[in-house]
Amino acid sequence: MRIRLRRLAVTAVALFTATAALPAAAAAPGGREDRPAHGGLSAVIRYTEYGIPHIVGHSWAGLGFGTGWAQAAEQVCVLADGFVTVRGERSRYFGPDAAPDGSLSSAATNLSSDLYFRGVRDAGTVEKLLARPAPEGPSRASKELMRGYAAGFNAWLRQNRITDPGCAGAAWVRPVTTLDVAARAHALAVLGGQGRAVDGITAARPPVRPATGSDAASGPAPGPASGSASGAASGSASGAGVPDAEDTARAARDLFAAQESGMGSNAVAFSGATTANGRGLLLGNPHYPWQGGRRFWQSQQTIPGRLNVAGGSLLGSATVSIGHNAHVAWSHTVATGVTLNLHQLALDPADPTVYLVDGRPERMTKRTVTVAVRDGAPVTRTQWWTRYGPVVGGLGSGLSLPWTTTTAYALNDPNAANLRASDTALGFSTARSTDDVLDALRGTQGLPWVNTIAADAAGHTLFTQSQVLPRITDDLARRCSTALGKVTYPSSGVAVLDGSRGDCALGRDADAVQAGIFGPARMPTLTDAPYAENSNNSAWLANADRPLTGYERVFGDIGTPRSLRTRGALADVAAMAGRGELTVRDLQRQQFANRVPAGDLAAADAARACAGLPGGTATSGTGDPVDVREACDVLAAWDRTVDTGSRGALLFDRFWRRLTASVPADRLWKVPFSPADPVRTPHTLNTAAPGFATALADAVAELRAAGIPLDAPLGAHQFVVRGGARVPVSGGTESLGVWNKIEPVWDPARGGYREVTTGSSYLQAVGWDGGRCPVARTLLAYSQSSNPNSPHHADQTRLFSGERWVTSRFCEKDILSSPALRIVRVRER
Repeated sequence: MRIRLRRLAVTAVALFTATAALPAAAAAPGGREDRPAHGGLSAVIRYTEYGIPHIVGHSWAGLGFGTGWAQAAEQVCVLADGFVTVRGERSRYFGPDAAPDGSLSSAATNLSSDLYFRGVRDAGTVEKLLARPAPEGPSRASKELMRGYAAGFNAWLRQNRITDPGCAGAAWVRPVTTLDVAARAHALAVLGGQGRAVDGITAARPPVRPATGSDAASGPAPGPASGSASGAASGSASGAGVPDAEDTARAARDLFAAQESGMGSNAVAFSGATTANGRGLLLGNPHYPWQGGRRFWQSQQTIPGRLNVAGGSLLGSATVSIGHNAHVAWSHTVATGVTLNLHQLALDPADPTVYLVDGRPERMTKRTVTVAVRDGAPVTRTQWWTRYGPVVGGLGSGLSLPWTTTTAYALNDPNAANLRASDTALGFSTARSTDDVLDALRGTQGLPWVNTIAADAAGHTLFTQSQVLPRITDDLARRCSTALGKVTYPSSGVAVLDGSRGDCALGRDADAVQAGIFGPARMPTLTDAPYAENSNNSAWLANADRPLTGYERVFGDIGTPRSLRTRGALADVAAMAGRGELTVRDLQRQQFANRVPAGDLAAADAARACAGLPGGTATSGTGDPVDVREACDVLAAWDRTVDTGSRGALLFDRFWRRLTASVPADRLWKVPFSPADPVRTPHTLNTAAPGFATALADAVAELRAAGIPLDAPLGAHQFVVRGGARVPVSGGTESLGVWNKIEPVWDPARGGYREVTTGSSYLQAVGWDGGRCPVARTLLAYSQSSNPNSPHHADQTRLFSGERWVTSRFCEKDILSSPALRIVRVRER
């Protein structure tokens, strides 16, 4: 009987989808939205293995409804937490001093986060963007998707009991609005700009004038609001505290380099000239957080006759962020473009909240924000805004920008006016070629901080750094940089422009959809190369044989050392392209090759130098002698991989972290970097560097103190715990240069690396064989659900541990033949 009912259900869905597969004109006469006759929104969700939903809607709002429902089913607590953030209510529910998870801004405390996001809400920023006509604002389709997503999330809340202990019964899990969904998209857009400066924005305040004390009411904000920028924001009446140019440039370099370690990616597209069948191939390996609100979530989205796409969506998004359809596959990597710039303001000596432009005074806009606080009185603070953006007292913990009686700094973030990323994603989702992908980027200009790498079924490839950047040309920087900017711009790409001059405005490119940003013609772009690859360095070496040059410094650098991950990736993919006859299986092998470029370059030299140490001992950082003879043998025998069974990988990892932290990059290698040979240089480890023996001794002592054998297999001490069981994890950290990047948490008292903060996330290896269905293998490293009670909390994590992939079920016949098929029709009630 059960078998018969199952067959009837499958047949019903087959009939439903066959009807749905009619062209759009037949399904919806006159092009109108197809809405259920009974009223309200609905969708059909077909679940296959590992809880992957295949969502069918008959309108944009219906598709959004199914997406919001399905995301809530597996991620309700994480989503609700994010909506609390963008409503500026974290202090109300979680207290002002706790720290957010960092997924939607850099705020150090809940109060700082709330002051910023409440300010955005009070100013009506997102509503104004929603009201702008496309292409400057979001299209009707995007707004309908957001409306449907909110309705789907709310319907799931009404109709289901929350089983996730992270928020079951919590008052902060509440229905959401279209504005909440759009505000979350806006928060993601400004992550690299205002979101990076939240503490500096909310803590910035004018200096107190001792003569009158009239600014005393502004007063110093308490610690939670000030965050790490509190000292920078305080200013002084004397005008002292001008930032040191070299220190600021160094802090700016560090700040934007941190983007690579905190979130990055690899991706490569191979052209038909390198593949076995003349069609394209794409391997995507984004490195994103394993916990919190910046996780990916996997699905397939279908509107019959309009859209059919599969891939990973950032949580809270109603569109596919990275994925494939029947014709095209694409991925993103975090780009090197600097998504903000600063304007140095000349202030009126009589009033530090008035600045001068071409000699004429302009008063700052005072934005007073009140935040509710748990177990306390509401907190009211003031932010100060200018024609350029908010006054900021600092960027991060190390870049101080004091507000004095003569000078302040305003932050320009063009993505604060960008709510177009969903339209870019829709353009990708409906593309039939890499040319269409490029057209979508040109028409929407919605990507804030990523590159795009794509391949198509006809064998074409694409790399483009088409992102929304402030229109800082090198000429403008030469004409308008302040003394500080003359140091920061060449070294880091952070422009500091003279805000007192009207002729230093950013201007507008004719092909740009928004004032103050670069138009598509200026974007570094490479088409139809045998391979196109990026691992978070600049666009320069997307293909080492076809370097990209001629772009403005704000996009990234040229002719500088590449990271070990970029060098290893370029060596790997160039060799693959040279071999040719590539298939999807080759992409899968590359993902889990787990080769360690640092090991290839340094392990043999380290082992030889180790063996040459007098008496087989080295002195630790505490001055103690350490017997390292066993370590010499382990390093020599290590297979130079970070597979879970690799012996010696853990020792080299702990040694290499210490060595690179203590020895400057320009002293680490005997052969220096050469722009003429950027993939192979620098090389040859400088074992004579003073920190070498100390790093080795400390690594050996550390492992022995933890009771970890020097030749222990990596997987025994690099793992995550799911359901009380250890799940071994392969891969390695940024400094090792491993493609399969994993950033684990070191806790030797509990076994070694016992959790992963960020790393390989939504993986896809995609190609075509001439049939109607793409050949695709996917893997969501941390699984679909954050709910520990879900059957899909760790199932794909165990696959990731075993380096096994999921065969994509894209075509109807494959979906309907899934042995795990479960069909849910969801609707508003």
